Formats: sequence, C-alpha cells, structure tokens
Amino acid sequence: MNGFPATRLRRLRATEALRRMTGLALPGPGKYVWPLFVTPGKKRREEISAMPGQCRLSGDMLLRELEPVVKQGIGGVLLFGVPDGGKDARGSAAFDPKAAVQQAIRSIRREFPDLVVMGDVCLCAYTDHGHCGALNKRGEVDNDATLKLLAKVAVSQAEAGAHIVAPSAMMDGQVGAIRAGLDAAGFGETAIMSYSTKFASAMYGPFREAEQSAPKSGDRRGYQASAADLRTALRESALDEAEGADMLMVKPSLFYLDVITRLREQTQLPLAAYNVSGEYAMLHATAARGWGDLRGMVRESVLALTRAGTDIFISYWANRYAELLKP
Repeated sequence: MNGFPATRLRRLRATEALRRMTGLALPGPGKYVWPLFVTPGKKRREEISAMPGQCRLSGDMLLRELEPVVKQGIGGVLLFGVPDGGKDARGSAAFDPKAAVQQAIRSIRREFPDLVVMGDVCLCAYTDHGHCGALNKRGEVDNDATLKLLAKVAVSQAEAGAHIVAPSAMMDGQVGAIRAGLDAAGFGETAIMSYSTKFASAMYGPFREAEQSAPKSGDRRGYQASAADLRTALRESALDEAEGADMLMVKPSLFYLDVITRLREQTQLPLAAYNVSGEYAMLHATAARGWGDLRGMVRESVLALTRAGTDIFISYWANRYAELLKP
C-alpha cells in the first residue's frame, strides 16, 4: 500500500458528489417502521412529555396523523395498546377483538392498504401487575402459562388483519407457540418479527411513561437479555430463528451496534433494530440544549445502524422522515 504523499484520501471526499458516490446511502422511507401508541375512545391526542413529537392516539386521530406519514413513503407501523382500564392478572384485554389495537389494525388496513401493519405481542400494558406474562403463586412470571396467552394475542391481531406480529415478552419458546397458534387458526401467511434479542435496558423509561406499563414490583431482568452476556443474547436470536421467526430484532439499538453486527453475521433473516424511546429522547434533549444539531445526529445514528447491518429501522424518527432523513 502506497502512503502519503502518493495516497491522499481527501481526494475522495473533496466534493459533495464524490462523498455521495463513495459513501453509504441513508435507507429510503420504505425501510422505516413508526411505533404508535393506540388508546380507546375518540378525538384523543395526548402528547408524551418524554418523547417530543409522539402521542397516545385514539383510532380516529391515528388515521389523521398517519396520512401525511404514509405520503412520505414510510414502510410500516408497529402498534402498542394503551388501555384505559380493564387490566387483570392475565392481560386478557390484549386479545380482545374490540381492543384499541385490533380496531386500529382494521382501520389502517382499510384506509392505507399498502402499509405494512405490525402488532406488538406482549401483556405488560394489560396486566394489573405490569409484567410481561402471567404470574405463578410465588409472584414470578410463569413462562409456559404465558405462551398460551401470547399465542391468543397474536391470533387476535392476525384476525384483525396484521401482516406481522411482533412478540416482545421474551418468554422462552414464544415464537414456536405463536407460530403454532397462527397456523392452527389458519394464519399461515402471517409473519413473525421476534424481539429476539431484547435487553433489560435503562433506555425504556420514556416508553414506559407512554405505555403506562412499568411493573408494580420487581423488574424484568429475569426474562429480558443481560447486556453483560453477549453469547446468551445471540443464542436468544438463534433459538427464535430455529422456532420459525421470519425476522429478528435487536432492542435497543445504538448502545448495541456490536450485537447487531454479530447477529448479522450469523443469520440470513431480515434484521430489525428498534431505535428506542430513551435513544430518541436523548438526541432530542441534546438538541434542545443547543449541544448538537438534531438532523445531523439523527442521520449519523441511522448511518451507524446501517453500517452495523440493520435492514429495518423501527424508529420514532419515521414520522419526520422528509424533514430529518430524506437525502
């Protein structure tokens, strides 16, 4: 390899056109999925203080907010339910066909037929204790009893018209149970995007405010992946792939670029990264204090995820694609 002065790397970055030609392109809008919080009722638009630009929306307001985003070419939405009440120990409202998420799926499919609609499959927002599954007599999450409930949630979302169901509860065997449940109910074409490596992270605070889903006691470290155990975290995704997942996901994303890269090397499945609420709020707070340019930071963060091997970007920036991410 020749060195300086014969080699001058600045030649390839001398102009904007050269930088575009030799650099990595930002992903187009079809690669983005916008997470949305759906609440019962009508004409409800509740701003989420920790997540500027994001709201809890009733179904009618959701359609109104979604229209300009769809026009930007965004690929899909991922729906989370925020029930007003009716929580119980099993999270039964999560598989109610009249629940806000199921109704929103039907409305979106009708109004925006080309949009990919995904439903989050978990119980934490629907249980009176705030954990992601049913509890046993000792107050611990009962993994195997929860599998049946998660399968019921997935089937209810598929019946409503979801293209993809996305289990996030981090129960062992959840993908296999959901695949079996979907197939038995006649939804063999419904895909599963597993939160296959979801870490017990400190970056979920704003989301838990939005979803009102923090556990009333204990925490979720007993079932979510440990940031200190990379090998087991990668095994989580390998096992979900073996159970029949159609897509895999790493969550959070920016603090786990190494995990995305390692997982990209071990799988041929489409790989999603969830750019979570804490990461979103962190960039917003930095920009609000004048410590960084929001557009520049957002674009740089997406490039980092692209370099790491991300195919699908689950991101709260999606509704501002034209402003922040369009080339």
